[in-house]
Formats: sequence, C-alpha cells, structure tokens
Amino acid sequence: MTPRLALTDQLILVTGGAGYLGRPIVAALDDASATVVCCDLPGRSEAFVREAGLRRTTPVSANVDSAAAAEALVAEVVGRHGVPDGVVHLAYASSSGETLESLPAATFDATLTRGLTPAFALGRAAAESMKARGRGSLVFFASMYGVVAPDPRIYREPLKPNPIDYGVGKAGLLQLARYFAVHYGPHGLRCNCVTPGPFPNPEVRERHPDFIAELNRKTALQRVGRNEEIVGPTLFLLSDAASYVTGHSLVVDGGWTSQ
Repeated sequence: MTPRLALTDQLILVTGGAGYLGRPIVAALDDASATVVCCDLPGRSEAFVREAGLRRTTPVSANVDSAAAAEALVAEVVGRHGVPDGVVHLAYASSSGETLESLPAATFDATLTRGLTPAFALGRAAAESMKARGRGSLVFFASMYGVVAPDPRIYREPLKPNPIDYGVGKAGLLQLARYFAVHYGPHGLRCNCVTPGPFPNPEVRERHPDFIAELNRKTALQRVGRNEEIVGPTLFLLSDAASYVTGHSLVVDGGWTSQ
C-alpha cells in the first residue's frame, strides 16, 4: 500500500465484522497490519477470526442493539486497546417478513431504537474519545435503500421488498454522518458513509437466481456486487488518502442509483 493508504498499526473497531460484508473488510485490515477489534453477535467473531487465521484481530462478542451496549463497547475498546484510529459500523437492525401495510408502528420504532440510535451513541462515544488526539475516521454503512425505494416488481414470493424501517434507518445514517462531519470537523475527525448497492449473500444467490437476474438488470454494470468489492472504498475512507473527505456518501452500487 502507498503511505497514504497504509493502515499499519492503526487501531480499527469493526462492528458486524463477521457478517457477509464485514468479513472481507476485517481480513483486509488484518492483512494490512492494522490492529483490529472485530465485534459481532456472541460466537460469530471468535469463529471467524479462528477460521480465517487472523493474527492481528481480537474478537469481541456483543450485541450493539442499544445505546448503552454501543457505549459500553467503545469504553471496553478504549480501556483494553486505547483510542481507536477508525471505526467501521456495519451492525444494523431491521424487521423481517412484514409488508408496509402489516408493519406494526412499534416494530418500526424498534428498528430505529435498535439500529439508528446505537449508531449515534457508538459514533459519538468514539468521536469524543478521539477529540483530544485531533484525528480519527468514522465510517457508517448506509444502503442504496436509504437513497431510493426498493422496486416491488422485482420481489416475488417468498421474497418481500426491503422493509421501510430498514430504509429509513439507513437514510438516517446518511444524515448522521453529515452532522458528525460538521460537528467534529474542527477537531480533526472525519465521518463518512459507505453506501452499498446490491450485495446479496451466497444463500440468496443460490436459492433465488431469478431475483438475482432482476438485480443484475437494474445496475449499470449488469451484475450484483461481490463482497470483496466493498473493501477498497472502506479502507480508503479510513486512510489518510481520504484526509480531505468528510460528510460524504461513497456509493458502491454498480450504478444502481445513477439510473
């Protein structure tokens, strides 16, 4: 890596690090000689770190679905490892199996409480710890469905369109990043979003080939994304190569939202 892209000895916290998009990011950071704290649901990060043979990554089990849990995670990382140089927040919340007509208002509210509110609390706690040092990078993970609505015509039973609470939560992350960027910019901190497009996991690709064909057709590149393709944009935003990039949404969607 060039010096400005290098992340050697940088301490990076990754939530949702054992998920489909998190795994290649954590592995790439580990390979780049960063010191990584990989947080995921109980057992997941430990299994991933062991199976991938990661040497510079510490697994942490935590469910950051509340403000208190998110703040406790940051306090644990700072106490055990020091102030992080960067944070990548992939953990999220969403309802499942509900239509717009059937989604209870309480479930909608719970998604924001379990997803958007913890992102705010985690980001603020991390940024406050970074302020005295005068540098740091926060990277939230939004979604194309925080920018545009899902097309219901391509979701055929048993699939359902991404629920409205998921999209509203992801749209909130875009504003959260902008607000943090302006608020913490005078302290030398940067905050951005990676905004992925269609990155269906292997199970969906295997079980629903017709759906994947529809996703392919809706992108400018005529294909869905591979999870390793999210790595470069994420590491760029963490690195000094993005030292003048803040309050930005880096869209990685194969051209989905450009049409």
